[in-house]
Amino acid sequence: MEIAANNPKLKSWVDVPANSDFPIQNLPFGIFKKEGIKRVGVAIGNKVLDLAGLHNHGLFDGMGLPEGIFDKEFLNDFMNLGKPTARKVRDRVSELLQEGNEELKNHYALQSVLNDMDKIKMCLPVRVGDYTDFYSSEQHAFNVGSMFRDPDNALMPNWKHIPVGYHGRASSIIESGVPIHRPKGQQKPNEDEPPVFGPCKLLDFELEMAFITCGQNQLGDSITTEEAEDHIFGMVLFNDWSARDIQKWEYVPLGPFLAKNFASSISPWIVTLDALEPFRIPGPKQDPEVLPYLKYEGNKHFDIDLEVAIQPEESEEKVVGNSNFKYMYWNMAQQLAHQTVNGCNIKTGDMYGSGTISGPEPSQFGSMLEISWKGTKPVSMPDGSERKFIQDGDTVIMRGHAEKDGVRIGFGEVSTKVLPAK
Repeated sequence: MEIAANNPKLKSWVDVPANSDFPIQNLPFGIFKKEGIKRVGVAIGNKVLDLAGLHNHGLFDGMGLPEGIFDKEFLNDFMNLGKPTARKVRDRVSELLQEGNEELKNHYALQSVLNDMDKIKMCLPVRVGDYTDFYSSEQHAFNVGSMFRDPDNALMPNWKHIPVGYHGRASSIIESGVPIHRPKGQQKPNEDEPPVFGPCKLLDFELEMAFITCGQNQLGDSITTEEAEDHIFGMVLFNDWSARDIQKWEYVPLGPFLAKNFASSISPWIVTLDALEPFRIPGPKQDPEVLPYLKYEGNKHFDIDLEVAIQPEESEEKVVGNSNFKYMYWNMAQQLAHQTVNGCNIKTGDMYGSGTISGPEPSQFGSMLEISWKGTKPVSMPDGSERKFIQDGDTVIMRGHAEKDGVRIGFGEVSTKVLPAK
């Protein structure tokens, strides 16, 4: 698919630092707050372009956009206009920012619509209606199965037949920069003793990505793998926090509950699927052959480098894992097709986590459960301390970007500090 805004030769008259996540080929959408008011913005270099300001000054005239569409606290209304409209807006923004285009550069309102990133606050980009978390990285599933069962029976019998997932809690999805408190709950540290209650002792991150849907299907209708990407607006980084000791005790027979619903953290910029178009790659061979509704054509996987770092309080950070979104067995189109095959209706703003993304090497694992191998291999930190799991005062930082033909499309970061239990 040819998308004008993706042209790798484009340059912007806005200064874009080397290795910036936000060149003119990216132009992700987000919600920013300035002087107490939330509005829709686009990232370019170290600046945030106010789309509401552009609209008010007539720079989107003739595009048929509803009045006030960018004067919103969330992106839902804009996303609900559909991907073709979002593509037109992104192409128009690209045109206005291109080197040699004087239309915005010399506009009298430029100073009011182009804001320094460090002078505004980024907010939660969407009102999340429903949230599904999948479990779609084979290496992660194999690692966890090996720890708690045995390597010969690491994957459950259904794992290569369906994209396994569960419905999580949308209300506790938070944006980068919002701290969390260590969760509390029941644990059973000793098999032959009754459970105890208290703060989680095995707090963990999960290195994930999440996609966000736009448009909807009617209850009773399904979405095919061919149609799925028409409903996928874009992606964010996703830290799906986990309380491993609480989870171990509570997850049988109905799965995750208090161990997961206390918080999930996302990056504030939604990188469109359009911007990620150049980074498509083939997926793994799926064996056994999947059922017809899960079959797909074309390249539905994406080559996106990921990293996770731990920063102890008043100390420097250490990268503890490097992974890649390509290490997914089930792709997003298959996940959405499976989600809706029974007639489940989706809505604009729904969020779908990938599940922890782990590569084949220990340096590519996406959770402390795997990195420290259930606490048996502590990780040394720059301040001399060790980590088996996440401690109070730690900040967990996740970053991601794709790079090709000299163009780097990044997601910024999702950073979350852990405070003591209340």
